[in-house]
Amino acid sequence: MKTKGTYTFRIVVKMIIIVFLFSSCVSQKRVQLLQEKSVKDVSTGFVNNRITSYHLQPGDQLYISVHSVDPKTSRLFQTDFPSPMTSTYQNLNSYRVEEDGYINFSFINKVYVKGLTINEVNDLLQKTINDYFKEATVVVQLVNYRVSVLGEVEDPGTFIIDNKQINILQAVAQAGGSKNFGNLKKVKLVRQTITGSELYYIDLTDNGVLQSDQFYLMPNDVVYIEPLKSKSFAFDNFPYTIFLSTISTAAIVIALFR
Repeated sequence: MKTKGTYTFRIVVKMIIIVFLFSSCVSQKRVQLLQEKSVKDVSTGFVNNRITSYHLQPGDQLYISVHSVDPKTSRLFQTDFPSPMTSTYQNLNSYRVEEDGYINFSFINKVYVKGLTINEVNDLLQKTINDYFKEATVVVQLVNYRVSVLGEVEDPGTFIIDNKQINILQAVAQAGGSKNFGNLKKVKLVRQTITGSELYYIDLTDNGVLQSDQFYLMPNDVVYIEPLKSKSFAFDNFPYTIFLSTISTAAIVIALFR
């Protein structure tokens, strides 16, 4: 009887372990990026129009510099110019888009920029500067180009983007990459608009994302990778107390009835 009880106990333990292991497994199809789903023939490449024309909103910060061959003109717009120029300098010397959509730019006073792109603001200021100065060049940069990556990533947070554009894969990589239980088939993208916010769902396991309008991110975008449902059974969240209690209970029951 002792042998039979021991054998039964071992069977129960093995069954519990097998159920635990199967419940915590994640299919490779759920975590592998850019699978050949939407686009089967990848030899022709992927076409993306890169719709990245961000429209300015109140609260945005613009760094505006005016360069000229005339030292007096340059000195008029930028004093104590550091070398090399730092992001801190850009923030301290930027122009904020006010709630009414205007910026106060030097002697030009108010300029309406709400709803315009960076290139449109650059052209607008260039035309205005040309009325006063010759051979002057205007450069406009968005200082507050930030994206946030949250959820099932190794290093969630908000990141300052130095380049003029970044795609969603690069943003996830900057956050340390997705964790094992990140739901890459339904990544949420929250995008600010002039009237509010828009929510998109993106499947990063589908190579068709490379052609998506949401592949390239906009300033202030928020990317959220939610956890898979199977994460509740994963090793890092496994209820060891319940597991050990179950084994102990099974051992007691077997001991009583053997």
